[in-house]
Amino acid sequence: MGNDIKARRAERRWSQAELGTALGVSRQTIIAIENDKYDPSLPLAFAIARLFEVRIEDVFTPEEPADSA
Repeated sequence: MGNDIKARRAERRWSQAELGTALGVSRQTIIAIENDKYDPSLPLAFAIARLFEVRIEDVFTPEEPADSA
């Protein structure tokens, strides 16, 4: 699943640590989500969208399988 958290975070000039604190997760969790190494739980995904005041679909996008042709 792709996301644009890094860009949204940069727009607000928040560090990864500040975003993690606001969401109740570690900085490492934010790093992993931003780098597509970890898909957040549904409650965390909703919390992220709520914090940025957008719909969850605005933050997260499904990625198509590489061989879906």
